[in-house]
Amino acid sequence: MKGVILAGGLGTRLYPLTKVTNKHLLPVYNAPMIYYPIRCLVNAGIEDIMIVTGGNNAGDFLRLLGNGKEFGLKHLNYAYQEGEGGIAEALGLTEHFVEGEKVCVVLGDNIIEKNIIGPVKAFEKEKDGAMIILKKVPDPERFGVPVLEGARILRIEEKPMAPASAYAVTGIYMYDRHVYDIIRTLRPSARGELEITDVNNAYIKKGGIVWRELEGWWTDAGTFASLLHANNLVAETGANKA
Repeated sequence: MKGVILAGGLGTRLYPLTKVTNKHLLPVYNAPMIYYPIRCLVNAGIEDIMIVTGGNNAGDFLRLLGNGKEFGLKHLNYAYQEGEGGIAEALGLTEHFVEGEKVCVVLGDNIIEKNIIGPVKAFEKEKDGAMIILKKVPDPERFGVPVLEGARILRIEEKPMAPASAYAVTGIYMYDRHVYDIIRTLRPSARGELEITDVNNAYIKKGGIVWRELEGWWTDAGTFASLLHANNLVAETGANKA
């Protein structure tokens, strides 16, 4: 399975911190934010990784990470996203890298306490389809929220005012090779982006999605409040434990 980390965008919610650097290069306690999704993939046994970035500071990723030697990697791949076309657009840039294999996608501002070894191994056994990772949170209205019927996902609602469940769709997704076909059918949302929620809902309509609940804590780090929360969590308990 290939690994993809999506670390583009302008990080406007963290301005002025992001005025001179990419959001994913900001520190989370004792390491740059981008270290955490890399460790997430490496701890799950995924070592063939591409980082999609953008903006004016994309070169800083290469200066910081090189070929990933610090993580035990032989090589890191990079792609550049022009503008802010959305998460699904960024994923679409990796098709040539994934080359028909399954892919595990992690958003660059997602930080987890433990690991995703179990879900990755489970998805490797699936013939096709998709897997999303869910986590119960106190504020699901900030995220994509699954509408559940028993263990089955009926649909995912993006940032609903009245969440249908206490689960949030974390920024960790696994897809078969057909994800790129789905991305090609998408149209921009009201905010002018290709939405990953639309990708997941397309898999749901085909009956080809499963889910797992993440063990340990999870947070994003895309707002001032969540960045502070991430720093405190890592300082107190650590993150990306093998």
